[in-house]
Amino acid sequence: MSSEVAARRDAKKLVRSPSGLRMVPEHRAFGSPFGLEEPQWVPDKECPRCMQCDAKFDFLTRKHHCRRCGKCFCDKCCGQKVPLRRMCFVDPVRQCAECALVSHREAEFYDKQLKVLLSGATFLVTLGDAEKPEAMVCRLSNNQRFLLLEGDSRYEIEIARISTVQILTEGFPPGGGSARATGMSLQYAAPGAEGMTQLRLTAGEDANASRRQSTAWLAAMHKATKLLYESRDQ
Repeated sequence: MSSEVAARRDAKKLVRSPSGLRMVPEHRAFGSPFGLEEPQWVPDKECPRCMQCDAKFDFLTRKHHCRRCGKCFCDKCCGQKVPLRRMCFVDPVRQCAECALVSHREAEFYDKQLKVLLSGATFLVTLGDAEKPEAMVCRLSNNQRFLLLEGDSRYEIEIARISTVQILTEGFPPGGGSARATGMSLQYAAPGAEGMTQLRLTAGEDANASRRQSTAWLAAMHKATKLLYESRDQ
């Protein structure tokens, strides 16, 4: 991939929507697969009362729209301003209590896990029916659209084409707790190929620091796929 193409993929522009300023991709086709579209607002004439507490709107009780769900609420039920990264808002925006909770939970992904995915980790990679795995660095592209695998070979997998993801685990630590993540198996639709292609990532056993980095990357990828499936359902 040339630097010119990469720059075009990552280019962004500032736009103003009814809900606030958004920093969006220059080209819509290069938008993040984890992103959400702005909702249609419930028309004012269809909303005489708060859709949470049923308070009647009047001169003193003003109506507000949640920027995430588009429903109508009073200030008491929609007074929080919370970052909404999945819609690319520059500043925190007004959200109802339920949506604010969801956005707060997602903030951890953008503040922590996304950085881990962009940094990458080293795995033994088996693609399709290959007989031998290849050591490769796996990372998420800057625009979040591609899983990049780089070693002696190089592959680019579009995140939106991934259909299933399974985290591979082994054993349980002494004293109880969760099983340890050792790798990941995923299926995706490769352009021009019939059926699904399988990819398997396995964390190496060599260095402790490398192993910890790989485990953290797997946990972050697991969170990312949950967001991906949620965005497909909305």
